[in-house]
Amino acid sequence: MRRQIRPARIGTRRQFLLYVGAAAALPASARIAIAQNYPARPVRVIVGFAPGGPTDVFARLMAQKLGENLGGQFYVDNITGGTGNIATGQAAKATPDGYTVYFAFSSYVVNPTLFDRVPYDPYKDFDPVTLAVSSTTVLSVNPSVPAKTVSELVALIRAGGSKYSFATGGTGSQTHLAGEQFRLALNLDLVHVPFNGGGPAVAAVVAGHAPIGFNALTPAVPQIKDGRLRALAVTSNMRSQILPEVPTMTEAGYPGIAGDSWVGVLVPAGTPQAIIALLHSEIARIIAVPDMKERLATLGFEPVVSTPQEFGA
Repeated sequence: MRRQIRPARIGTRRQFLLYVGAAAALPASARIAIAQNYPARPVRVIVGFAPGGPTDVFARLMAQKLGENLGGQFYVDNITGGTGNIATGQAAKATPDGYTVYFAFSSYVVNPTLFDRVPYDPYKDFDPVTLAVSSTTVLSVNPSVPAKTVSELVALIRAGGSKYSFATGGTGSQTHLAGEQFRLALNLDLVHVPFNGGGPAVAAVVAGHAPIGFNALTPAVPQIKDGRLRALAVTSNMRSQILPEVPTMTEAGYPGIAGDSWVGVLVPAGTPQAIIALLHSEIARIIAVPDMKERLATLGFEPVVSTPQEFGA
């Protein structure tokens, strides 16, 4: 498995203000043109997964706020299939004029290693705007599963008697990679059941179609809070603020199973730098608002807000 590279974080208030003010470094004529002309028509925000998953939820929050702040319409277009590959391919071929924005999940950098061919070049087809937020994965089970801890679940799977499966938001997603770490590290007989997004994957575990789920926090937390799922552990290095009672995999006795996912913002390669700077500035400003930071925390997101250069690296 490829080592996960964590992005640089905003470490000081001064750095944050510099990032937020990136657009101010543009020539005055360019800033005026942007302010007057963008967006002059609706902006398509492409998401490669079904509604209800982490990428979709975050994209909808940002689309609404971007529209309000910039005085235009930003609308979400969910294009499912191929673990995001279909959507990424369409976004890569879009006109680089600022009217197509792609909200990418971490599978964007994983898929080229899993598929013989993907319809995009992750290095050449996009310009980075920001790595916006990160999140963790939660290992949960349907309440009918008797296991109350990770070790009890491992013992249950090893005891045999029935075939166990785990649901994720798609092949190549961080949730899938976490599930594969779990399966391979412990030599468990498990079947992966991929879905076209985190929302459908969580729904499958709630309905009992798959007894186990490695799921993103955003769609899973409401079901956990309502008792429709039982959370056993999270894959982050620290406990989640939204699920403080749930141990990490390390605390549960399985330190080798770890990893976070992320949502980043990209635009087709060749998009004017003035528009990239404006989008970065506005997204950073939106995430910095206390009410939005609180909202993101309740959804299981941790703000990152890297610069375009950091995200590209």
